[in-house]
Amino acid sequence: MLAKHKLARINELAKKAKTACLSAEEALEQAKLRREYIQAFRKAMTDMLHTVTVIDPNGNDVTPKKLKESQRRRFH
Repeated sequence: MLAKHKLARINELAKKAKTACLSAEEALEQAKLRREYIQAFRKAMTDMLHTVTVIDPNGNDVTPKKLKESQRRRFH
């Protein structure tokens, strides 16, 4: 995930934006940090989904075909 100091800076800029205007540099920094955060979140979510297997109540593997193919490509 994203470094703690970057998360703290995102929150700091968000609080400042609610109470006052951000400078142009701060707005660019905020946008860059938010993009980094979203990218890290998506990577973590994708990594987590690659470990998922869906089992129905009867014990059958019903993992979607698209996910199985993605898992095979990633691990083989």
